[in-house]
Amino acid sequence: MLLVIRWACSGHTVGIQWLNMVNRYEDLEIYKISVEVAIEVYRLTKKFPKEEIYGIVDQLKRAVTSIGANIAEGFGRYYFKDKLVFFYHSRGSLFEVMHFLEISSRMGFITGDEKNRLFSKLNNLSVKLNNFIGSIGRQDAN
Repeated sequence: MLLVIRWACSGHTVGIQWLNMVNRYEDLEIYKISVEVAIEVYRLTKKFPKEEIYGIVDQLKRAVTSIGANIAEGFGRYYFKDKLVFFYHSRGSLFEVMHFLEISSRMGFITGDEKNRLFSKLNNLSVKLNNFIGSIGRQDAN
């Protein structure tokens, strides 16, 4: 933990704030969730028809792994605006995964329950990712 002390102009302490420092992207909750979702998608695609290996399976796997990969790459960037670009790409990949899951469900490759379970996780991740993006944007403004 890091102790941050804020000072008023007169030199008096106006507040103390404890911040959790994250030193590794692997410690980010959004990254952990993205890995869980990716593993679940990989397991689900094993039962897809063989003729879809180079179609929707390939697209789904690329999109789902892109979520976490962009979180990791953004974490490694130095400038806030550079970070944001990758976090926005991560969010875009998340919605791409939802699109392919919807198609997979309608084609009968996954059940409605499987789709709904993943949509719930992805919606949760979307909210957390949006909040994270917002916090990075506020840091850039300071």
